[in-house]
Amino acid sequence: ASTPKRAPGALRATPGLAVGLSAPAGPAAAATAHRQAEQAMSVARRRCRVLVEHEDVAAGSVLPLLADDAVRAFADGMLRALHDHDATGRGDLVASLRAWLSRHGQWDAAAADLGVHRHTLRYRMRRVEEILGRSLDDPDVRMELWLALKATTFSPES
Repeated sequence: ASTPKRAPGALRATPGLAVGLSAPAGPAAAATAHRQAEQAMSVARRRCRVLVEHEDVAAGSVLPLLADDAVRAFADGMLRALHDHDATGRGDLVASLRAWLSRHGQWDAAAADLGVHRHTLRYRMRRVEEILGRSLDDPDVRMELWLALKATTFSPES
């Protein structure tokens, strides 16, 4: 008698087993397929899953990747000085930064979201730059700060 075939998602959990599956590829794309399989396997390990397909990772949102402990540690470290500042009651820099970034640097719109004057928001953003020692004019800095803010508020269950 033959054993029935199982769908890939029906694999039984085996401690330490993690499988990454690449997108379909021919011999000419073997190197790319290998890299995709390794990336998918890395995600499977981090998420404690037996099987992850690269196409599922590539087609999804980046937000679940922010749940990684290393990303959260980076985010906590990057924002720690701002949280420490806010804890003293001297301003609301984290919320101001979040509003300003979410409004793509539009002073009036972000200030309205916060219920403050745009000059107050400008002052707060200068304080953010001073405290972090980084310029908000740099798109890489803005991207890192946005991802840090998302990582500290992202819940895998949401």
